[in-house]
Amino acid sequence: MRFLYYPGCSLKSSGRAYEESILAVFAKLDFPIEELADWNCCGATAYMGIDEKKAFALAARNLALAEQSFDGETVQLVAPCAACYLVLLKTQKYMVEYKSIGRDITSALNAVGLEYRGRVQVRHPLDVLIREVGLDRIRAAVSRPVEGMKVACYYGCQTVRPFAEYDDQYNPMTMDHLLRACGAETIDWPAKVTCCGAMLNATIEKVGQRRTYMILHEAIRRGVDVVATACPLCQFNLECFQGQISHRYSDRVQLPVAYFTQILGKAMGLDERALGLHRLFIPLRQRAAAV
Repeated sequence: MRFLYYPGCSLKSSGRAYEESILAVFAKLDFPIEELADWNCCGATAYMGIDEKKAFALAARNLALAEQSFDGETVQLVAPCAACYLVLLKTQKYMVEYKSIGRDITSALNAVGLEYRGRVQVRHPLDVLIREVGLDRIRAAVSRPVEGMKVACYYGCQTVRPFAEYDDQYNPMTMDHLLRACGAETIDWPAKVTCCGAMLNATIEKVGQRRTYMILHEAIRRGVDVVATACPLCQFNLECFQGQISHRYSDRVQLPVAYFTQILGKAMGLDERALGLHRLFIPLRQRAAAV
């Protein structure tokens, strides 16, 4: 089985540390993934608000390119960004369930010499690491367990719903299992699948920051060392607005927010710059394990 990697726009820009840590961790695990050639934007965010069918066509082009690259095989397409993952899955679902949408997308693909026959399986890295790599292999790769690190695993609202099937949509645990395999302590908390504020932090700032503050406040009052996430927009919102949130709510909010793959890589003894840890605004620190 061969795996393709679809980075999407964020992992080549503001979410660069996510890409760096994913590639470093998969390399350490000797699990080859190769980047999809000539990929384009998945059609998320603004595209969905302007023209849904054009957004679907953008996503479908990536699916068609992935399928074309492995003629005759079912293609495993790994999409780390929560929005990319959701849009690619939604496109597949709508092409099958809504015949008129399927015809329009097929026509758009045919116009540029492409077709899509439904032979791509869209996967999230959490899914791949749990189901394909396995916890035993991950534990074997750990050389510097992150014992003493208390983590709030934050999945956000798109990583596990509404189309994902690899984890529970209301109480997901894949990230928890992965980080526990590395020695971390993960907490049980109610905010793990709530919305981070998404694009509201750029449009209706007061509402967006309220959502972000509620998540960070819940994590801080539980005494965690870091919030771990699997979404570049979630990471951005939870990390980058902490100064504004502290001022707005007269409450000191300062908490590292890292990608779960950065914590995995740290436990595997990988170079911090290779994991993009130097890109965090608030450095990731590890408490000494209790004796």
